[in-house]
Amino acid sequence: MPSLQGHEHDAGLSKGHSVYGNHAEYCDDPRKQEFYSIYKEQYGYPKGELSIDQLRADEFPHLGGNIYLDHAGATLYSKSQVLANVEDLCKNLYGNPHSQSLCSNASSDVVSNAREGVLKFFNVTPAEYKCVFTAGATAALKLVGECFPWTDESQFCYTMENHNSVLGIREYALAAGGSACAVEVEGCGQQQSFTLRARQRRNVCSHCDSGRRLPFSLFAFPSECNFSGRKFDLGLIKSIQDGYFSRTIGEKWMVLLDAAKGCGTSQLDLSMYPADFVAISFYKIFGYPTGLGALLIRTRSSGILQKKYFGGGTVAACLADVDFVQRREGIEQMLEDGTVPFLGIAALHRGFLAINRLGISNIQMHAGSLAMFTALHLSGLKHANGSNLCILYNSNSLTYWGNKCNQGPTVTFNLRRIDGTWVGYREVEKLASLVGIHIRTGCFCNPGACSKFLGLSESDVRANLEAGHVCWDDHDVIDGKPTGAVRVSFGYMSTIEDALAFIDYIHKFFLNDGGCSLKLPGDPFIDCNLSRININGDHKSNQKIHLESITIYPIKSCGGFTVDSWPLSDSGLLYDREWALVNSSGIVLTQKKCPMMCMIKTHIEFSNGILIVSSPNMETRLEIPLFPASEEAAIIRVNMCGERSFGKSSAKEVTEWFTLALNTQCSLIRRQPKSRQVHSRVGSETQVSENTRELSYANEGQFLLVSQASIDELNRRTILTLHQNPKLHRQSTAISGVKVDAMRFRPNFVVAGGCPFEEDSWRTLDIGGHRFTVLGGCNRCKMINIDQSTGRSEEESNLLLALSSYRRNKGKILFGVLLANSFSGDYDEEQRTTHEGQIGKVIKAGSRVDVEI
Repeated sequence: MPSLQGHEHDAGLSKGHSVYGNHAEYCDDPRKQEFYSIYKEQYGYPKGELSIDQLRADEFPHLGGNIYLDHAGATLYSKSQVLANVEDLCKNLYGNPHSQSLCSNASSDVVSNAREGVLKFFNVTPAEYKCVFTAGATAALKLVGECFPWTDESQFCYTMENHNSVLGIREYALAAGGSACAVEVEGCGQQQSFTLRARQRRNVCSHCDSGRRLPFSLFAFPSECNFSGRKFDLGLIKSIQDGYFSRTIGEKWMVLLDAAKGCGTSQLDLSMYPADFVAISFYKIFGYPTGLGALLIRTRSSGILQKKYFGGGTVAACLADVDFVQRREGIEQMLEDGTVPFLGIAALHRGFLAINRLGISNIQMHAGSLAMFTALHLSGLKHANGSNLCILYNSNSLTYWGNKCNQGPTVTFNLRRIDGTWVGYREVEKLASLVGIHIRTGCFCNPGACSKFLGLSESDVRANLEAGHVCWDDHDVIDGKPTGAVRVSFGYMSTIEDALAFIDYIHKFFLNDGGCSLKLPGDPFIDCNLSRININGDHKSNQKIHLESITIYPIKSCGGFTVDSWPLSDSGLLYDREWALVNSSGIVLTQKKCPMMCMIKTHIEFSNGILIVSSPNMETRLEIPLFPASEEAAIIRVNMCGERSFGKSSAKEVTEWFTLALNTQCSLIRRQPKSRQVHSRVGSETQVSENTRELSYANEGQFLLVSQASIDELNRRTILTLHQNPKLHRQSTAISGVKVDAMRFRPNFVVAGGCPFEEDSWRTLDIGGHRFTVLGGCNRCKMINIDQSTGRSEEESNLLLALSSYRRNKGKILFGVLLANSFSGDYDEEQRTTHEGQIGKVIKAGSRVDVEI
C-alpha cells in the first residue's frame, strides 16, 4: 500500500528505544484480542487505504522503538509530509509575499490557498470566516485580548478549565476597568449548570472608557480541556451569544473558543457552532510546522476588533513625520504584522492531506478507543490490599468514548502506593524515560483544572509557591498532596501496542500485587514492592569493614585521582570539587550535558603547589597554582542545579584551554570560601544544622561513599535482571560484557567488607579516628551510564533502569551515601599549605571503618 504522499525515501531511526517497543511481543497477548473484539470498528482505520500497522511503519520510522504518548502536547509529523515539503522547497522558488515578483506572487498564492484550506477543514467558507495566521494558538488568543473593545462595563468570563494563555486575557479586561470571572460549567445540554466564582475587578482608571457605548463582553472556553480531556458542549456557544450572561439590554456577548487541543482528534464544524473567535495551532493537528497557528474570526464579528499597533504589510499608506496612517481594509492584512511565515504556511496543505485522507471522525474513534482501553485497565489495577493504584481525573473516563463522546483521547491520573501515599508525577515521568516512554506531567499550564481535580485550594497553591514550587520543577508532592498529575494522550498514529506498553510499565514499576517480578536468587534484604531497602539489625554484617580507596575530584565532573592518604578540610577532602566549569550563562557544566568532561584528568602536586590538568585533545597541560599570587580575580555568580553560588574567575589562557579541550565555550571558576553550606534534608532522620559545615561544588554532601559489596550486587542484578526479562535483554545484547566499577559513581570513599547496602542503615561512622555523619542516600541520574574511562554513554546497558528496579525510594534511585564531617572550624584559608605533613587531619586508605546504626 502507498504511504500518505507516495514517497519511498529512507528516514533515520531515532537513537532511543523503548524496552516495550517491539510490537511482536504483544501478538498473542489476550488483552490485545480483547481490545479487538470490542473496538474492531473503531480502531486502526478498517475501511481506509492504510492499516494502522503499515501507517506506523511507513510514515513514522523516526519513532524507532519509542512509545510516544504526549499528543496533547504535540502530535508527530509523518515522514512523507516532511519529505514532500522538502521536495517542494527544492523545486520551487518562493519570495516575500509583500512584493510583485513572480516568486513573491507564488508565495501569495500559497498563503491564499492555505487560508481556504484551513477554513475548509472547519467546514466554513471565506465569506463566513477569515483566517489570520499567527505564531501559534497563544498568539491568536493574545491578539483577541489586545484588539477586543474593552470598557469599564465589559465582562470577561471563562471556564475554570482553561489554559494560561486564555487566563492571560483578563489582564486586558481588568486594565480597561472591566471585570473578570471564572465559571464552573458542569453537564451538557439541558442538564448544563453554571457556577460563577468571585468577580475580579481593579480600580477603574481615569482614562478607562466609561461606557459611552453599549459594552461588548467575552466568554472563553476550550473545545477540549488539555488537562483532563473533557470536551465541552459546543451548544454553549449559542447560549452565550444569545445573552445567557447579559446584565443589561443590548449588552453584546462574544465567544472565544480555544480549539488548540480539541481539533487535532475531533471534528470542529464552525458552520454548526459559529464561535466568534477560534484559536488553533497546526502542530497539534499534524505535527509540522511548529510556531504557526491561526485565529479564525467570524466575518460578522471582525468589525469590533480595534488594533493599535501597525506593522509592515498592515497599512495602505503612512507618513513618517505626520500622525497619519491608513490601514488595510482586509482583516487578515490588518492583523498580520510583518511578513507571514510563508514557507511554513506552504507546508500546511500536506498536513491537512494526511489528516483528511484518514478522516477526522475516524481519527477520533481510533484515538478514543485507545484512551478508553487504557483508562479501563489502569482503573482496574489494585494493590494486594485491594486499594486502587490509579486515581483517574477524566470527567467521564469509564463511559464509551465513541463518535459522540464528551471525552478526548487523554487519560490523566496520579498513583497511590499501597500505604496510601502519593507517587510523585516526576518519578513516573523519569522512570518512563528510562524505558523509552514519553509522557507529560505537571499541571499542563491549566491551573484551574489542576486545582479542581487535585482538590487544591487557593491557600494550598499559595503555600506551595512559598515552599518553592513553580511550574516545571521537581516538587511533585508537598504536604502529602500532589501538585500535578500524569497525562498520557493518543494521536492518529498511536497503536494498541503503545497502550499495552504503558499499562505494563505502570504495572511493573508501581503495582504492589503481593509478588516481586524482579526478585533474584539470594535476596536477603530487598523488598521490591515497597521499592526500598528493608534492613534492620538482624542483617548487619559481622565482617570487618575498611576504607578501600580515596578519590579526589578537584574540578567538578572532571576526572579525579586516587591516593593512599589525603587531608581533610572543613568542606570535605581538601580541594575536592574546589573548581568548576561554567558556560557563558554562568551555569555549572556537568557530564550530563558534556560527558567528555571525564576525559579531563587532574592531579595535585602539594610539593609544587599546583593543580595539573591534561586532556587528550590538548598538546600542553595546564598548571594552575593552588595559591595564586594575585587575589584580584573577579567574583562571578553561578547557577548550580538551580542554586545560586559564587566563584572566582580564572585567567584568559585558562578559559581558552578548557574551551578548546571540550569544544565548548566555558571558563574555570574557583569556590569562594563559605559561599555554600550543607543543608538539612527534609524528612531525614539524621539532620545536620544549616550554616555550620561548608560545602564545595559537590551537589549535596561533603563526601560520597559507596560499598564494593553493593557494587558487586549491582553487577549481579544487572546481568540476572536482563536474562530474566527478555524485554530488557532484547536491546542490551552487549550487557553481559559490561561490568561497572566503583568509579562509575564518582565516590570519594570506597569501603570493602560488609553486606550489600548495609550502608543504608548507618547513622554515623568512624574511619581511622575521623567521625562522619550520614546525611542519607545519593540520588542517581543518567550520569551513571557514562563510562568514566571513555566518556561514552552506555545507555543501552540500562544500568540506571536495573538500579531503579530495587533501589527506588519515593521518586529517588539511591546508591551510595552522602556524608558530612563531624568537626568544623579546624581549617581556614591560611592553613592550606603546600606540604601535606603540615596539615593536621589526614584520612588513610586501609583504615578500619566502625559504624553506628
